[in-house]
Amino acid sequence: MSEFTVEVFTLLGVALLVIGLRTYVRLTTVGIKGFQADDYLMLVAAVAYTVETYLAYAVGAFWKGLANNAMTDEQRRLLDPNSEEFRFRVNGSKTQVAGWSTYTFLLWVIKAAMCTFYLRLTEGLEYRKRIFVGFVMLFVTWVAVLLSILVSCLPFEKNWQIYPDPGNSCQPAIARVEIFVTLSLNAVTDIYLMTIPIPMLLGASMKRFRKIGLTLLFSGGAFVTVAGMLRCILILTDPANGAQQAASWAVRETFVAVLTSNLPMCVPLINRWGRPLLGSLRSLKSMTGRTTRSGRPDPRPGAFRLEDKNPRRGLGLRSVNPITDISISEVELNGLPYVHQQEDVWSRSDPDPERGLDENGATRNGFILKQTSLQVSEARNNAIDTGRGGGDYGDYYLVQQAKKSAAASEGSPPGRSWKGSGVNRYGGRSP
Repeated sequence: MSEFTVEVFTLLGVALLVIGLRTYVRLTTVGIKGFQADDYLMLVAAVAYTVETYLAYAVGAFWKGLANNAMTDEQRRLLDPNSEEFRFRVNGSKTQVAGWSTYTFLLWVIKAAMCTFYLRLTEGLEYRKRIFVGFVMLFVTWVAVLLSILVSCLPFEKNWQIYPDPGNSCQPAIARVEIFVTLSLNAVTDIYLMTIPIPMLLGASMKRFRKIGLTLLFSGGAFVTVAGMLRCILILTDPANGAQQAASWAVRETFVAVLTSNLPMCVPLINRWGRPLLGSLRSLKSMTGRTTRSGRPDPRPGAFRLEDKNPRRGLGLRSVNPITDISISEVELNGLPYVHQQEDVWSRSDPDPERGLDENGATRNGFILKQTSLQVSEARNNAIDTGRGGGDYGDYYLVQQAKKSAAASEGSPPGRSWKGSGVNRYGGRSP
């Protein structure tokens, strides 16, 4: 019983949360003045689902899963009307009648809300005639189901009669009339309601995956029908525990109905809340998922890898301190992306007003700017490409570049060197 209690109240919490999210979406998009009939019907469904959950809990917690079924004639005759079991069976049977009524009311309220939603969705389209037919069908079928519960056993008090045996139609936990009428009409209405939005979605011009997802959402009636069939099969095959089975599966079936009927309205909110998460996942994938031809992942998004193109690959590098893995990435400078593209040395004779520097290499605020960057490139002598010479000139080129950089640094004013200026991606020079 404790497991069942946890289950039903967990389902109740999730169902109320989904209805709350749907209401929040409507409040933030149209406001309370823009509420339509389906919005109010879903609030009614929230109350009905709460009542149904309490009744299902009461069947097991208060009445021990007992009703006026699963008894022999001898047991009925010998049962003391003043005993606790007699009271449990009578009250359990009454709860079953109330549970059946609440269960069917909740399902048909949800169907009416969906039909009203389709009416708003198809404004000005030819599908509206089918929706009006759906409203008529829902009203007629709900009256038929309600009559099967209330008038299939007369007088009405026989629904909780113990002795003599009132017959199957007066045993609400396992009454076949109620089971088959509810199951058949529930399936017919669900299938009809699914035929309204699905043709529109299949003919709409949208991405395939989005179309498939929305079609599955609006096909929730199929899941409700399957749950109702399982409920009826379990009740009929296990009449001894029929009361508890009926209560348990009624809650599960209506939970599926609440979920599938409200999720389509929550799609905008799910997209809004899930977009930052999806963006983070894409960034993480770009950081860890990309690999180079050497099989090593890129160090970070937007980075470039200088790979070893030495023709002596496999025979070892010539450099004493080889640089095997260098990444050049974008940095933020004054709020704009900046990419180092070349090396430049500031000199006293070459002030640059565009950078905001005076002749001493200082800013207007009196600060001395110093930025040091390292640019490593790899090249080969043309003689190698043309076949006019031999040998690997890659290491020689790096050494010469280092010497030039050192000589340029010595020629700049001490403490006022400026290196690494370049051109940003927007075409202007960046300090």
